[in-house]
Amino acid sequence: MKARLDAIIHRNQAEYLEQLLAQTDSLIAEMEQYAAEHRVPIADREVALFLEITARAINARRILEIGMAIGYSVVHLARGMAQGGMIFTIEPDDEMIRASEGYLGRAGLRDRVRIERGKALEVMPRLDETFDLVFIDAVKEEYSEYLELALPRLRTSGVVIVDNLLWGGQVAGEIRSPDQERSTKALREFNQQFVNHPQLLAEVLSVGDGLGYAVKVS
Repeated sequence: MKARLDAIIHRNQAEYLEQLLAQTDSLIAEMEQYAAEHRVPIADREVALFLEITARAINARRILEIGMAIGYSVVHLARGMAQGGMIFTIEPDDEMIRASEGYLGRAGLRDRVRIERGKALEVMPRLDETFDLVFIDAVKEEYSEYLELALPRLRTSGVVIVDNLLWGGQVAGEIRSPDQERSTKALREFNQQFVNHPQLLAEVLSVGDGLGYAVKVS
């Protein structure tokens, strides 16, 4: 729920949206609870739904996700993906991979997901697929590099979605603690790169914690 100190919308708005998008899926609710209890960062509920809607709208058959965690976003992407499609997702943490494999298996989606274990900047150059959709949600200081590695692998008219671009409001305001300085400055630079990129038609939406949305135009 967005009614927390780092929210980018007001509490009453957050509470309204929370009620409007009430969780009715028991597996997804369990994943949300696990993430909260174990402090695992996952996409906000409205972001996850946005991913599923987008995958369905563009009839995505090949999807690249950078940063899997417990597979919360993967489940939504796989549910929206075209029949016979495949998600390539990158995750360096063995514990996260084990958790995600369990959830994906229970969701009946394990055979639609190829998990690439390792750091994204090392894995991405080895991929030779052409993707319809790229979702970026990993190390904030590496977003610029992820984008440049992903674009040659994204088809023209393919979609890029990037999470956490408002970073709890810090990119447009004060940095709240020293440990947030590097990531906040990196996101400020990335946002400029993203919305002005010559290959993209892009904007940043006030969805979740700030969602970058772009289509590749060249």
